[in-house]
Amino acid sequence: MGQYFLAGNPQIAIKLRRSSRSSRISLRISKLNGEVALIIPKHVSEDKAIEFAESQKDWLLERLANVQGEEPVRIGCEIPFKGVKCRVVSGSGRQVLVSGDVLHVPGPVLRAGPRLEVWLKAQARDGLAVAADNFAKKIDRSYSKLAIRDPRSRWGSCSIEGRLMFSWRLIMAPPQVLDYVVAHEVAHLVEMNHSSAFWNVVDKLMPGFEPHRQWLRKRGDTLLQYSFSG
Repeated sequence: MGQYFLAGNPQIAIKLRRSSRSSRISLRISKLNGEVALIIPKHVSEDKAIEFAESQKDWLLERLANVQGEEPVRIGCEIPFKGVKCRVVSGSGRQVLVSGDVLHVPGPVLRAGPRLEVWLKAQARDGLAVAADNFAKKIDRSYSKLAIRDPRSRWGSCSIEGRLMFSWRLIMAPPQVLDYVVAHEVAHLVEMNHSSAFWNVVDKLMPGFEPHRQWLRKRGDTLLQYSFSG
């Protein structure tokens, strides 16, 4: 949609994003690079959304001051895996191995990040597929395809054709958080909206999902800060 600059010192650049799925105006700040996005529901005018952003200026400045940037993944660092902070160490053999809260990564030290990323993606695909199959079976629906990506603005999606997409970084979150995202997207196989009927389906699939939804809202951005590029 374009960009808006919030006056001040410093000036804040805000990307404007129209969303047909959002029911309220919201501001999102990437903890990866500090990018600010203003999410505008379909029925809300751009002027009203900008007025909301202006009212949140002090909050934005406070949050932007806490942006830490990327954290490179390498031998000796710590990353979360299934909600547990794990130390990355050099390993032997051909496979990444998990031992308690330690991840043993074989191969050249300088390739530890990319090697670990490949392994995490495989773990995510398996975990997401199992959860999607289980939830789809509960509501007697099926999906046409499951893909994993590395999106920056959403954790999952469901197309009208039944294609599911998820962020592989969910494997770093607590298992219940991964399950919530899958339940959320599978529920769209029944209701392609966020009506009360939709949330009833989510509740049927995963009773007591709200704490896991809040975890994602409050701490989800921390999963994006890890850089595996090596």
